[in-house]
Parts: sequence; structure tokens; C-alpha cells
Amino acid sequence: MNADPLELQKFSDLAHRWWDPTSEFRPLHEINPLRLEWINARAPLAGKSVLDIGCGGGILAESMAKKGAAVSGIDLSEKALKVADLHSLESGIQVHYEMISAEDLAAREPARYDIVTCMEMLEHVP
Repeated sequence: MNADPLELQKFSDLAHRWWDPTSEFRPLHEINPLRLEWINARAPLAGKSVLDIGCGGGILAESMAKKGAAVSGIDLSEKALKVADLHSLESGIQVHYEMISAEDLAAREPARYDIVTCMEMLEHVP
């Protein structure tokens, strides 16, 4: 597993602010419509099985689910996933979240997804 403990702690500490568009996560909220349309234009989401690696609080995952995808989000921050789960329940948008590494999920379920995203995450791994 390729994870930086300091980065995981940083995002765990900020998890409660994930859905606040005026917080440190403002850039994610602002870029989300653009990245969603970019993804959907290249790989239409409706009816597809989608994996969002490094989903954090679920901003992109929920947006892809709204486009008709069956979305699973994975992350290594338990707190961020709890925020994502809670927001999914509150919004009524169904997304499956799990705390698992991409490597472990790939070993467990190879070739399961039609589309895999990994946005704004690679800069946080060693």
C-alpha cells in the first residue's frame, strides 16, 4: 500500500469541513462541475459501474452518481469516508464507500469497474 501517514492525518483532521464550499476544499467544489463534464464527455457515466479512488468526502462520487452511474468510492481516511457516507444519506444519493487501498481492491475484484477515476489524489502519495 502506498500511503503517506501525514497526508492521511491531514485529511482526517479536515474531514468535517469537506462539504463546506468556503473551506479549504473550496477548489474541489469549484472544479467539480468541470471535471465531471470532462469525465462524462469521454466516458458517459449513465448505467456504468464507476470506482472513485481517493474519494475523500465524496464530492466527485456523488456527482457521478447523479449522472446515473453506480459509484463506489474508496479512501484510506476513515473520517473522510464517514463524512461521505453521512452526506450520501442526507442527500439521498446512493454511493458505496469503503476504506480499502486501490491495490487491495484490485486484488479482490479485478476488472469489476467500467470507469475508474483518481482525481486530485496522486500528489498526496509518496
